[in-house]
Amino acid sequence: MVTTAPHPIPATIEKTGYQSGYDNVISSAKQIRGETIVAQIADKRRWLVVGLVFVAIVLNYVDRQILALLKPTLQAEFDWTDRDYSHMASAFQFAAALAFLGTGWFIDKVGLRRGFAIGVGVWSLAGMAHAFASTVAGFVTSRAVLGAAESIGTPAAVKTAATYFNAKERSFVLGLGGIAPNVGAILTPLLIPLMAMMWGWQATFLIAGGLGLVWVVVWLMVRIPEQPNAARDAAAPKIAWASLLRDRRQWAVILGKALTDQVWWFLLFFMPDLFHRVFGLTQGTLGLPVAFVYFMAALGGITGGYLPSYLMGRRGWSVNAARKTTMLIYALLILPVPLLVGVDSAWVAAMILGLALFAHQGFSTNLFGLTTDVFPARIVGSAIGIGAFAGNLSGMAMIEFAGWSLDTGRGYLPMMLVCAFTYLVALAAIHLILPHIVAVDEEEDGEVQVLAH
Repeated sequence: MVTTAPHPIPATIEKTGYQSGYDNVISSAKQIRGETIVAQIADKRRWLVVGLVFVAIVLNYVDRQILALLKPTLQAEFDWTDRDYSHMASAFQFAAALAFLGTGWFIDKVGLRRGFAIGVGVWSLAGMAHAFASTVAGFVTSRAVLGAAESIGTPAAVKTAATYFNAKERSFVLGLGGIAPNVGAILTPLLIPLMAMMWGWQATFLIAGGLGLVWVVVWLMVRIPEQPNAARDAAAPKIAWASLLRDRRQWAVILGKALTDQVWWFLLFFMPDLFHRVFGLTQGTLGLPVAFVYFMAALGGITGGYLPSYLMGRRGWSVNAARKTTMLIYALLILPVPLLVGVDSAWVAAMILGLALFAHQGFSTNLFGLTTDVFPARIVGSAIGIGAFAGNLSGMAMIEFAGWSLDTGRGYLPMMLVCAFTYLVALAAIHLILPHIVAVDEEEDGEVQVLAH
Protein backbone atom coordinates (compact mmCIF):
# COMPACT_ATOMS: atom_id res chain seq x y z
CA MET A 1 0.00 0.00 0.00
CA VAL A 2 1.34 3.29 -0.99
CA THR A 3 1.01 6.05 1.51
CA THR A 4 1.43 9.68 0.79
CA ALA A 5 2.22 12.44 3.17
CA PRO A 6 -0.50 15.05 3.68
CA HIS A 7 -0.05 18.14 1.66
CA PRO A 8 1.15 20.97 3.87
CA ILE A 9 -0.99 24.13 3.99
CA PRO A 10 0.90 26.99 2.48
CA ALA A 11 2.00 29.44 5.15
CA THR A 12 0.42 32.36 3.37
CA ILE A 13 -2.97 30.66 3.28
CA GLU A 14 -2.77 29.56 6.94
CA LYS A 15 -1.85 33.06 8.07
CA THR A 16 -4.50 34.65 5.93
CA GLY A 17 -7.29 32.40 7.32
CA TYR A 18 -6.15 32.94 10.88
CA GLN A 19 -5.83 36.69 10.39
CA SER A 20 -9.27 36.87 8.83
CA GLY A 21 -10.86 35.12 11.82
CA TYR A 22 -8.89 37.30 14.20
CA ASP A 23 -9.94 40.43 12.38
CA ASN A 24 -13.56 39.35 12.48
CA VAL A 25 -13.39 38.82 16.25
CA ILE A 26 -11.73 42.18 16.77
CA SER A 27 -14.25 43.86 14.48
CA SER A 28 -17.16 42.27 16.35
CA ALA A 29 -15.69 43.25 19.70
CA LYS A 30 -15.24 46.83 18.55
CA GLN A 31 -18.80 46.88 17.22
CA ILE A 32 -20.21 45.52 20.50
CA ARG A 33 -18.11 47.98 22.48
CA GLY A 34 -19.25 50.82 20.24
CA GLU A 35 -22.88 49.78 20.57
CA THR A 36 -22.46 49.58 24.35
CA ILE A 37 -21.02 53.07 24.48
CA VAL A 38 -23.84 54.39 22.29
CA ALA A 39 -26.40 52.64 24.50
CA GLN A 40 -24.82 54.13 27.64
CA ILE A 41 -24.86 57.61 26.12
CA ALA A 42 -28.46 57.14 24.99
CA ASP A 43 -29.45 55.97 28.49
CA LYS A 44 -27.92 59.09 30.06
CA ARG A 45 -29.69 61.25 27.53
CA ARG A 46 -33.00 59.57 28.30
CA TRP A 47 -32.72 60.78 31.88
CA LEU A 48 -31.79 64.20 30.59
CA VAL A 49 -35.10 64.06 28.74
CA VAL A 50 -36.84 63.27 32.04
CA GLY A 51 -35.22 66.34 33.56
CA LEU A 52 -36.29 68.49 30.63
CA VAL A 53 -39.90 67.29 30.87
CA PHE A 54 -39.85 68.02 34.61
CA VAL A 55 -38.53 71.54 34.00
CA ALA A 56 -41.11 72.15 31.24
CA ILE A 57 -43.99 71.31 33.57
CA VAL A 58 -42.51 73.52 36.30
CA LEU A 59 -42.20 76.40 33.80
CA ASN A 60 -45.78 75.67 32.75
CA TYR A 61 -46.92 76.45 36.28
CA VAL A 62 -44.66 79.51 36.55
CA ASP A 63 -46.22 81.09 33.46
CA ARG A 64 -49.67 80.00 34.63
CA GLN A 65 -49.41 81.54 38.12
CA ILE A 66 -47.41 84.66 37.42
CA LEU A 67 -50.36 86.93 36.60
CA ALA A 68 -52.17 85.98 39.81
CA LEU A 69 -49.09 86.77 41.90
CA LEU A 70 -48.63 90.15 40.19
CA LYS A 71 -52.33 91.06 40.32
CA PRO A 72 -51.99 93.55 43.22
CA THR A 73 -49.33 95.50 41.33
CA LEU A 74 -50.97 95.31 37.89
CA GLN A 75 -54.47 96.07 39.17
CA ALA A 76 -53.18 99.23 40.84
CA GLU A 77 -51.23 100.28 37.74
CA PHE A 78 -53.93 99.61 35.14
CA ASP A 79 -57.03 100.18 37.30
CA TRP A 80 -58.55 96.78 36.50
CA THR A 81 -61.85 95.73 37.95
CA ASP A 82 -62.09 92.25 39.41
CA ARG A 83 -64.24 91.24 36.46
CA ASP A 84 -61.51 92.45 34.10
CA TYR A 85 -59.10 90.13 35.85
CA SER A 86 -61.59 87.24 35.87
CA HIS A 87 -61.97 87.65 32.08
CA MET A 88 -58.19 87.26 31.71
CA ALA A 89 -58.17 84.10 33.80
CA SER A 90 -61.25 82.77 31.99
CA ALA A 91 -59.61 83.38 28.61
CA PHE A 92 -56.79 81.10 29.73
CA GLN A 93 -59.24 78.42 30.89
CA PHE A 94 -61.43 78.51 27.80
CA ALA A 95 -58.52 78.48 25.34
CA ALA A 96 -56.85 75.63 27.24
CA ALA A 97 -60.07 73.60 27.25
CA LEU A 98 -60.61 74.01 23.51
CA ALA A 99 -56.98 73.43 22.60
CA PHE A 100 -56.86 70.30 24.73
CA LEU A 101 -59.26 68.69 22.26
CA GLY A 102 -56.61 68.81 19.55
CA THR A 103 -53.28 68.56 21.33
CA GLY A 104 -53.03 64.78 20.97
CA TRP A 105 -53.67 65.04 17.23
CA PHE A 106 -51.12 67.87 16.94
CA ILE A 107 -48.38 65.90 18.71
CA ASP A 108 -49.05 62.86 16.52
CA LYS A 109 -49.07 65.00 13.36
CA VAL A 110 -45.89 67.03 13.77
CA GLY A 111 -43.97 64.63 16.01
CA LEU A 112 -43.04 64.76 19.67
CA ARG A 113 -39.77 66.70 19.41
CA ARG A 114 -41.10 69.46 17.21
CA GLY A 115 -44.56 69.47 18.78
CA PHE A 116 -43.31 69.84 22.34
CA ALA A 117 -40.81 72.50 21.24
CA ILE A 118 -43.53 74.47 19.44
CA GLY A 119 -45.83 74.26 22.46
CA VAL A 120 -43.23 75.47 24.96
CA GLY A 121 -41.95 78.09 22.52
CA VAL A 122 -45.39 79.56 21.88
CA TRP A 123 -46.41 79.63 25.53
CA SER A 124 -43.06 81.24 26.44
CA LEU A 125 -43.54 83.96 23.82
CA ALA A 126 -47.12 84.47 25.01
CA GLY A 127 -45.82 84.83 28.56
CA MET A 128 -43.27 87.41 27.41
CA ALA A 129 -46.01 89.28 25.51
CA HIS A 130 -47.61 90.18 28.87
CA ALA A 131 -44.70 92.58 29.41
CA PHE A 132 -45.86 94.67 26.45
CA ALA A 133 -49.61 94.62 27.20
CA SER A 134 -51.23 97.77 28.53
CA THR A 135 -54.94 97.12 28.05
CA VAL A 136 -57.36 94.49 29.29
CA ALA A 137 -57.72 93.21 25.72
CA GLY A 138 -53.94 92.84 25.44
CA PHE A 139 -53.73 90.78 28.61
CA VAL A 140 -56.77 88.70 27.61
CA THR A 141 -55.18 87.89 24.25
CA SER A 142 -51.86 86.96 25.84
CA ARG A 143 -53.61 84.73 28.38
CA ALA A 144 -55.66 83.00 25.69
CA VAL A 145 -52.58 82.16 23.60
CA LEU A 146 -50.75 81.05 26.75
CA GLY A 147 -53.62 78.75 27.73
CA ALA A 148 -53.91 77.21 24.27
CA ALA A 149 -50.17 76.51 24.05
CA GLU A 150 -49.84 75.21 27.62
CA SER A 151 -52.45 72.56 26.93
CA ILE A 152 -49.78 70.65 25.05
CA GLY A 153 -47.73 70.09 28.21
CA THR A 154 -49.47 67.06 29.71
CA PRO A 155 -50.00 65.00 26.52
CA ALA A 156 -46.44 65.77 25.41
CA ALA A 157 -45.07 64.65 28.77
CA VAL A 158 -47.05 61.41 28.60
CA LYS A 159 -45.92 60.75 25.03
CA THR A 160 -42.31 61.42 26.02
CA ALA A 161 -42.56 58.66 28.62
CA ALA A 162 -44.06 56.29 26.05
CA THR A 163 -41.53 57.16 23.34
CA TYR A 164 -38.26 56.98 25.25
CA PHE A 165 -38.97 54.55 28.11
CA ASN A 166 -40.13 50.99 28.35
CA ALA A 167 -43.24 49.94 30.25
CA LYS A 168 -41.39 49.22 33.50
CA GLU A 169 -39.76 52.66 33.55
CA ARG A 170 -42.79 54.73 32.57
CA SER A 171 -44.53 54.68 35.93
CA PHE A 172 -41.48 56.21 37.59
CA VAL A 173 -41.11 58.82 34.86
CA LEU A 174 -44.78 59.76 35.02
CA GLY A 175 -44.58 59.88 38.81
CA LEU A 176 -41.87 62.52 38.52
CA GLY A 177 -44.10 64.36 36.06
CA GLY A 178 -46.88 64.31 38.64
CA ILE A 179 -44.60 65.96 41.22
CA ALA A 180 -43.55 68.77 38.88
CA PRO A 181 -46.80 70.83 39.09
CA ASN A 182 -46.50 70.91 42.88
CA VAL A 183 -42.86 71.98 42.63
CA GLY A 184 -43.85 74.73 40.21
CA ALA A 185 -46.75 75.85 42.39
CA ILE A 186 -44.44 76.07 45.44
CA LEU A 187 -41.46 77.76 43.76
CA THR A 188 -43.42 80.35 41.77
CA PRO A 189 -44.83 82.33 44.73
CA LEU A 190 -41.40 82.29 46.36
CA LEU A 191 -39.59 83.67 43.31
CA ILE A 192 -41.98 85.81 41.27
CA PRO A 193 -42.86 88.50 43.87
CA LEU A 194 -39.15 88.86 44.71
CA MET A 195 -38.23 89.21 41.04
CA ALA A 196 -40.96 91.81 40.54
CA MET A 197 -39.65 93.86 43.48
CA MET A 198 -36.07 93.69 42.20
CA TRP A 199 -36.54 94.19 38.46
CA GLY A 200 -40.16 95.22 37.86
CA TRP A 201 -43.14 93.28 36.55
CA GLN A 202 -42.23 93.60 32.87
CA ALA A 203 -38.79 92.09 33.40
CA THR A 204 -40.37 89.30 35.45
CA PHE A 205 -42.58 88.26 32.53
CA LEU A 206 -39.63 88.48 30.13
CA ILE A 207 -37.33 86.39 32.32
CA ALA A 208 -39.94 83.70 32.97
CA GLY A 209 -40.75 83.44 29.26
CA GLY A 210 -37.10 83.56 28.30
CA LEU A 211 -36.38 80.49 30.41
CA GLY A 212 -38.87 78.62 28.26
CA LEU A 213 -37.05 79.62 25.08
CA VAL A 214 -33.77 78.37 26.56
CA TRP A 215 -35.56 75.10 27.31
CA VAL A 216 -36.62 74.80 23.65
CA VAL A 217 -33.01 75.11 22.46
CA VAL A 218 -31.77 72.42 24.86
CA TRP A 219 -34.71 70.12 24.02
CA LEU A 220 -33.98 70.28 20.29
CA MET A 221 -30.29 69.53 20.91
CA VAL A 222 -31.02 66.22 22.63
CA ARG A 223 -31.44 63.28 20.24
CA ILE A 224 -31.93 59.70 21.46
CA PRO A 225 -33.46 56.58 19.88
CA GLU A 226 -37.10 55.80 20.50
CA GLN A 227 -38.26 52.65 22.26
CA PRO A 228 -39.02 49.78 19.81
CA ASN A 229 -42.70 49.74 20.75
CA ALA A 230 -43.22 53.49 20.42
CA ALA A 231 -44.55 53.24 16.87
CA ARG A 232 -46.89 50.42 17.88
CA ASP A 233 -48.23 52.44 20.81
CA ALA A 234 -48.77 55.49 18.61
CA ALA A 235 -50.66 53.36 16.12
CA ALA A 236 -53.05 52.00 18.76
CA PRO A 237 -56.69 52.64 17.92
CA LYS A 238 -58.08 55.91 19.23
CA ILE A 239 -61.16 55.99 21.44
CA ALA A 240 -64.06 58.12 20.19
CA TRP A 241 -65.27 60.55 22.84
CA ALA A 242 -68.85 60.14 21.63
CA SER A 243 -68.81 56.48 22.63
CA LEU A 244 -67.50 57.33 26.09
CA LEU A 245 -70.23 59.94 26.60
CA ARG A 246 -72.76 57.12 26.40
CA ASP A 247 -71.02 55.35 29.30
CA ARG A 248 -72.30 56.10 32.82
CA ARG A 249 -68.78 55.58 34.21
CA GLN A 250 -67.61 58.52 32.12
CA TRP A 251 -70.30 60.75 33.62
CA ALA A 252 -69.09 59.90 37.10
CA VAL A 253 -65.65 61.20 36.07
CA ILE A 254 -67.12 64.27 34.32
CA LEU A 255 -69.21 65.33 37.31
CA GLY A 256 -66.41 64.57 39.74
CA LYS A 257 -63.92 66.70 37.80
CA ALA A 258 -66.36 69.52 37.04
CA LEU A 259 -67.46 69.87 40.67
CA THR A 260 -63.97 69.75 42.18
CA ASP A 261 -61.52 71.17 39.61
CA GLN A 262 -63.31 74.52 39.89
CA VAL A 263 -61.85 74.86 43.39
CA TRP A 264 -58.27 74.31 42.20
CA TRP A 265 -58.55 76.81 39.35
CA PHE A 266 -60.30 79.42 41.48
CA LEU A 267 -57.62 79.30 44.18
CA LEU A 268 -54.80 79.18 41.64
CA PHE A 269 -55.90 82.48 40.16
CA PHE A 270 -57.35 84.25 43.23
CA MET A 271 -55.38 83.06 46.27
CA PRO A 272 -52.71 85.80 46.06
CA ASP A 273 -55.45 88.41 45.75
CA LEU A 274 -57.21 86.93 48.79
CA PHE A 275 -54.10 87.35 50.94
CA HIS A 276 -53.63 90.90 49.62
CA ARG A 277 -57.26 92.04 49.84
CA VAL A 278 -58.39 90.34 53.05
CA PHE A 279 -55.18 90.29 55.08
CA GLY A 280 -53.31 93.26 53.63
CA LEU A 281 -50.21 91.36 52.53
CA THR A 282 -48.02 93.28 50.12
CA GLN A 283 -46.60 92.01 46.85
CA GLY A 284 -43.39 91.08 48.62
CA THR A 285 -44.94 89.22 51.56
CA LEU A 286 -47.74 87.13 50.07
CA GLY A 287 -45.47 84.57 48.42
CA LEU A 288 -44.55 82.58 51.52
CA PRO A 289 -48.10 81.72 52.69
CA VAL A 290 -49.11 80.86 49.11
CA ALA A 291 -46.12 78.52 48.83
CA PHE A 292 -47.08 76.90 52.14
CA VAL A 293 -50.60 76.21 50.84
CA TYR A 294 -49.22 74.42 47.78
CA PHE A 295 -46.78 72.47 49.94
CA MET A 296 -49.81 71.17 51.83
CA ALA A 297 -51.46 70.35 48.50
CA ALA A 298 -48.47 68.20 47.55
CA LEU A 299 -48.78 66.28 50.82
CA GLY A 300 -52.46 65.71 50.08
CA GLY A 301 -51.63 64.07 46.78
CA ILE A 302 -49.18 61.71 48.51
CA THR A 303 -51.61 60.67 51.23
CA GLY A 304 -54.40 60.34 48.67
CA GLY A 305 -52.45 57.60 46.95
CA TYR A 306 -51.36 55.83 50.15
CA LEU A 307 -54.64 55.62 52.08
CA PRO A 308 -56.77 53.56 49.66
CA SER A 309 -53.80 51.28 48.94
CA TYR A 310 -53.44 50.68 52.67
CA LEU A 311 -57.16 49.99 53.11
CA MET A 312 -57.23 47.53 50.19
CA GLY A 313 -53.85 45.89 50.79
CA ARG A 314 -53.55 45.77 54.57
CA ARG A 315 -57.19 45.83 55.65
CA GLY A 316 -58.70 43.83 52.84
CA TRP A 317 -61.31 46.43 51.93
CA SER A 318 -63.03 46.31 48.55
CA VAL A 319 -62.14 48.86 45.88
CA ASN A 320 -65.58 50.42 46.32
CA ALA A 321 -65.26 50.84 50.10
CA ALA A 322 -61.64 52.03 50.02
CA ARG A 323 -62.15 54.62 47.28
CA LYS A 324 -65.38 56.10 48.61
CA THR A 325 -64.29 56.15 52.24
CA THR A 326 -61.07 57.90 51.32
CA MET A 327 -62.92 60.45 49.18
CA LEU A 328 -65.39 61.05 52.02
CA ILE A 329 -62.55 61.78 54.45
CA TYR A 330 -61.10 64.40 52.11
CA ALA A 331 -64.55 65.87 51.38
CA LEU A 332 -65.05 66.39 55.13
CA LEU A 333 -61.59 67.92 55.61
CA ILE A 334 -62.39 70.85 53.32
CA LEU A 335 -65.61 71.84 55.13
CA PRO A 336 -63.93 74.42 57.44
CA VAL A 337 -62.64 76.54 54.54
CA PRO A 338 -65.32 79.31 54.85
CA LEU A 339 -63.95 80.08 58.32
CA LEU A 340 -60.95 81.83 56.80
CA VAL A 341 -62.98 84.95 55.99
CA GLY A 342 -63.47 85.49 59.73
CA VAL A 343 -59.88 85.09 60.92
CA ASP A 344 -57.41 87.92 61.48
CA SER A 345 -54.14 86.12 60.81
CA ALA A 346 -52.88 85.49 57.31
CA TRP A 347 -51.04 82.40 58.54
CA VAL A 348 -54.16 80.95 60.15
CA ALA A 349 -55.87 81.51 56.78
CA ALA A 350 -52.92 79.82 55.06
CA MET A 351 -53.36 76.78 57.30
CA ILE A 352 -57.08 76.62 56.49
CA LEU A 353 -56.40 76.97 52.76
CA GLY A 354 -53.55 74.47 53.07
CA LEU A 355 -55.95 71.95 54.59
CA ALA A 356 -58.42 72.73 51.78
CA LEU A 357 -55.93 72.02 48.99
CA PHE A 358 -54.55 69.05 50.92
CA ALA A 359 -58.10 67.70 50.79
CA HIS A 360 -58.54 68.67 47.13
CA GLN A 361 -55.42 66.85 46.00
CA GLY A 362 -56.29 63.80 48.08
CA PHE A 363 -59.79 63.71 46.58
CA SER A 364 -58.46 64.38 43.07
CA THR A 365 -55.89 61.59 43.34
CA ASN A 366 -58.67 59.17 44.18
CA LEU A 367 -60.83 60.48 41.37
CA PHE A 368 -57.99 59.61 39.00
CA GLY A 369 -57.69 56.29 40.80
CA LEU A 370 -61.40 55.62 40.37
CA THR A 371 -61.01 56.26 36.65
CA THR A 372 -58.23 53.71 36.42
CA ASP A 373 -60.38 51.30 38.47
CA VAL A 374 -63.39 51.33 36.16
CA PHE A 375 -61.80 51.83 32.71
CA PRO A 376 -59.29 49.64 30.83
CA ALA A 377 -55.84 51.20 30.62
CA ARG A 378 -56.17 51.93 26.88
CA ILE A 379 -59.22 54.14 27.60
CA VAL A 380 -58.08 55.91 30.76
CA GLY A 381 -56.33 58.75 28.92
CA SER A 382 -59.44 59.62 26.93
CA ALA A 383 -61.70 59.28 29.97
CA ILE A 384 -59.56 61.66 32.01
CA GLY A 385 -59.20 64.01 29.03
CA ILE A 386 -62.98 64.44 28.87
CA GLY A 387 -63.06 65.00 32.62
CA ALA A 388 -60.28 67.58 32.40
CA PHE A 389 -62.19 69.41 29.66
CA ALA A 390 -65.22 69.60 31.96
CA GLY A 391 -63.01 70.73 34.84
CA ASN A 392 -61.53 73.57 32.78
CA LEU A 393 -64.98 74.82 31.84
CA SER A 394 -66.27 74.67 35.42
CA GLY A 395 -63.11 76.46 36.52
CA MET A 396 -63.87 79.23 34.05
CA ALA A 397 -67.40 79.57 35.45
CA MET A 398 -66.07 79.73 39.03
CA ILE A 399 -63.53 82.38 38.07
CA GLU A 400 -66.22 84.53 36.45
CA PHE A 401 -68.41 84.07 39.54
CA ALA A 402 -65.50 85.23 41.72
CA GLY A 403 -65.02 88.38 39.65
CA TRP A 404 -68.72 89.20 39.93
CA SER A 405 -68.80 88.52 43.68
CA LEU A 406 -65.78 90.71 44.39
CA ASP A 407 -66.93 93.55 42.14
CA THR A 408 -70.39 93.62 43.75
CA GLY A 409 -69.02 93.71 47.30
CA ARG A 410 -69.93 90.17 48.33
CA GLY A 411 -66.32 89.23 48.97
CA TYR A 412 -64.87 85.74 49.11
CA LEU A 413 -67.50 84.05 51.29
CA PRO A 414 -69.75 82.84 48.39
CA MET A 415 -66.82 81.08 46.70
CA MET A 416 -65.66 79.57 49.98
CA LEU A 417 -69.10 78.09 50.57
CA VAL A 418 -68.97 76.49 47.13
CA CYS A 419 -65.51 75.13 47.89
CA ALA A 420 -66.68 73.66 51.19
CA PHE A 421 -69.64 71.64 49.95
CA THR A 422 -68.85 70.80 46.33
CA TYR A 423 -66.79 67.70 47.25
CA LEU A 424 -69.68 66.12 49.16
CA VAL A 425 -71.92 66.86 46.17
CA ALA A 426 -69.34 65.31 43.85
CA LEU A 427 -69.08 62.17 45.98
CA ALA A 428 -72.87 61.88 46.14
CA ALA A 429 -73.08 62.16 42.35
CA ILE A 430 -70.37 59.52 41.89
CA HIS A 431 -72.16 57.17 44.30
CA LEU A 432 -75.51 57.63 42.54
CA ILE A 433 -73.95 56.90 39.14
CA LEU A 434 -71.67 54.10 40.37
CA PRO A 435 -73.28 52.55 43.48
CA HIS A 436 -70.66 49.82 43.43
CA ILE A 437 -67.22 50.37 41.90
CA VAL A 438 -66.08 47.22 40.12
CA ALA A 439 -62.43 47.22 39.03
CA VAL A 440 -61.69 46.15 35.46
CA ASP A 441 -59.48 43.17 34.75
CA GLU A 442 -55.97 44.19 35.76
CA GLU A 443 -54.50 42.05 33.02
CA GLU A 444 -55.97 44.11 30.19
CA ASP A 445 -53.22 45.40 27.96
CA GLY A 446 -51.94 48.92 28.11
CA GLU A 447 -50.53 51.21 30.74
CA VAL A 448 -52.23 53.88 32.79
CA GLN A 449 -50.68 57.29 32.27
CA VAL A 450 -52.07 60.13 34.37
CA LEU A 451 -50.81 63.59 35.23
CA ALA A 452 -52.81 65.85 37.48
CA HIS A 453 -54.54 69.04 36.29
